[in-house]
Parts: sequence; C-alpha cells; structure tokens
Amino acid sequence: MIQNIPFVALLIIGITILVTINGFKNEGFFLKYHFLINKIKAGEYYRLITSGFLHVSSTHILFNMVTFYFFVNIVVNGIGDFPFLVLYFGSLLAGNIFAYLFHNNNQYYTAVGASGAVTGVLFSALLLYPSIELMLFFIPIPVPGYLFGIGYMIYTLYGMKAQNDQIGHTAHFGGAIGGILITILFVPKVIYSSQLMLGILSFTVFIAGILIYRSHQNRL
Repeated sequence: MIQNIPFVALLIIGITILVTINGFKNEGFFLKYHFLINKIKAGEYYRLITSGFLHVSSTHILFNMVTFYFFVNIVVNGIGDFPFLVLYFGSLLAGNIFAYLFHNNNQYYTAVGASGAVTGVLFSALLLYPSIELMLFFIPIPVPGYLFGIGYMIYTLYGMKAQNDQIGHTAHFGGAIGGILITILFVPKVIYSSQLMLGILSFTVFIAGILIYRSHQNRL
C-alpha cells in the first residue's frame, strides 16, 4: 500500500513526476536537461543525472514508477534508506555512463527516463531475495527471479545489438550492473547467497564487452 512506501521513495517519485510534467510543458527545459551525447562531450555532465527525471510520455513514466513501486520496499528494507539513495543514483549514473560509452560515436544519440535507476533497484531486489517470484503482465504464473534475470539480460543484449527500437537497452544494462555492484558493497553476503544471479551478470557483462568492442571496431 502507498502508506508503506519509504519516504525516500515517495520523494523520488514526486520529484520525477514534477520534472517530467515540466518537460512535457516546456520544450526548452526538456532539451536543456535530456541526455544528448554531443552536449555531454561538451561538458554538460549534469545531463547524466537530470535526464533520469524526464520522460517522453505518460506511459513511459507510469511504467517506470510502477516497476519502482513494486520493488522499492524490498531494497530499502534490505539495505536501508541512505544506501538506497546511493544505489538509485549510482544505478542511474551507471546506466547513462554505459549508454554514453556504447553510443559514443553517435553525436546525436539522445535518451531520457528513470529506467536505468529502476533496473538497478529491480536487480538489487533479485540479488537480495534470489528466491523471489515475479508475476509478469503477459505470463499469468509466477516466474522465479533467476529466470526473469536470465530472460531480461538476453532481451537487453539482443536490443543492444539490434538497436531497432526506441528502448534504452544500454541504460538498462548499465543500471543492472550498478544496482548489483552497489548492493554487494552494502550487503557483501549476497556474494554467497546469490551466486546464480551473479553468474548470469558476469556472463552477460562479458558478452556486452564483446558487443561494444565489435561495435567500435566496425566504426573505425
């Protein structure tokens, strides 16, 4: 229920909604703070954070905030309020930095959304509670967390390679890495309790590294 959401989570949701609405109404505001490779290269590093509070549509923000809502209690209860803030913003930064590195040669690559941070929260929850089961919209039966993690990573890697949609797969991937590494920082015991999930991440990081290398080689 909404009254059980931690204050830090309500604060993030509230600020994200207000900033997103302002972006809807004010194109100049949106363009000043969204993620854009050539502007970040020019030194506007604040976009790595501010872009995470902007969204392109009501559906976009609704999906991110609903996902955030379902997993935030698990993470805050597992690591605490301040570590949660570190995790949220660290995952947001990790996602956008990864997107920046992956799309570095595309001067006009642009993106917005909290999905990198939200993916970090999601994977932190899977790491803290590896036996968790998820109910997905299109699958009416509980799915084990580790299976979801495998499927999500495969889908993300495919999206990074294909680049045939408007989804920020690179930010999702970087956010997942950030969420897991920061969770390990604050709760080291998950290294032993969630070895399968860590194995999945290690394998997909290796594959992502190959994709990045090949992508840059092809552009030389």
